Amino acid sequence: MTAPVLLSPPKRLIDATIDGEQVRVPEDTTILDACSASGTEIPTLCYGDTLTPRNACRVCVVEVEGARTLAPACSRKLEAGMSVATDSERVRHSRKLVLELLGSSVDLSTTPQVAEWMERYEAEPERFGRRAEPAALGVRDARRAGEHEPGDGSVAATVEQPAKVDNDLYVRDYSKCIMCYKCVDACGDQWQNTFAIGVAGRGFDARISTEHDVSLPDSACVYCGNCIEVCPTGALSFSTEFDMRQEGTWDEEKQSETTTICTYCGVGCNLTLHVQENKIVKVTSPHDNPVTHGNLCIKGRFGFQHVQRRGGD
Repeated sequence: MTAPVLLSPPKRLIDATIDGEQVRVPEDTTILDACSASGTEIPTLCYGDTLTPRNACRVCVVEVEGARTLAPACSRKLEAGMSVATDSERVRHSRKLVLELLGSSVDLSTTPQVAEWMERYEAEPERFGRRAEPAALGVRDARRAGEHEPGDGSVAATVEQPAKVDNDLYVRDYSKCIMCYKCVDACGDQWQNTFAIGVAGRGFDARISTEHDVSLPDSACVYCGNCIEVCPTGALSFSTEFDMRQEGTWDEEKQSETTTICTYCGVGCNLTLHVQENKIVKVTSPHDNPVTHGNLCIKGRFGFQHVQRRGGD
């Protein structure tokens, strides 16, 4: 007997207005998805298409007519009759300030599109003063909630610190971390259920940490690399990418991408191989794949070195 295929009932369509234009979308559609469908670009950093929105970065806020506060487009559902402004003066001012605060305290040099957004919203992070000197390795991890010295306003406090290199597979450069929580969610109950990392500290001293700040090899990390997949700023990266950036040889314009199927087991995970100068430099996975949804295990993510072995190597 053939098992029945259960289908969800169709969703009713609702009408709303985005930037003065009428749109019709299925109910429960977020403002961000509705804008994407209508061709309206909204900047976002903490949004992940495979994760539940955290509303952490506040770059995607929009103005909803009649609402007291700006709404995060990534999680706010569009409602029938709603009127949304995505580029009002209030929205632009909010995005400008968020980008300035992030730019003054975090290294955004490897964050895609951020330079374009800085120019679009006339953000000037330097108006907060010159950046403070990076903290020595381990200093930020040793801080405890409520134990800090207030600044004197002469420099802009930053999260800069040396990168953590304690394994051969990937690097944690928390100078680039914007505390979007995406890595925590991917490692936690939304995907991997490993719970190797969490948030330590409070306020400006908040940071991503392993339990008791142990090294990755001593933690619960299983090296699936799903945290790297969702990181929006490059705070987490393949060791190959990190080393090539340090050498100045990393060039995405010279890279090709080929999607294939992982051969390690029979699950059928899709891999996207990023190749530069005939060498695999990193591996990702398509987020729209019904098997992986962008997630892989250690073998699929990092087990590509044997492909590049040549005679005499």
